[in-house]
Amino acid sequence: MNSFTIAAILGGPEMIILGIAILLLFGGKKIPELMKGLGKGIKEFKDGQDGKDVPATEPVKKV
Repeated sequence: MNSFTIAAILGGPEMIILGIAILLLFGGKKIPELMKGLGKGIKEFKDGQDGKDVPATEPVKKV
């Protein structure tokens, strides 16, 4: 069985159609807000993995 990635399936025209569909669904003003929220979520996730979300008053326990 062949394994495909999404980049292998989608070409140039498909990406353009997908971009237009997203623009129509969310609108031009909403997309930057969505990307900002996505970036904050990824940052919080990475900080949580590193243990940076622990308050400074508690010592960080390393396993």
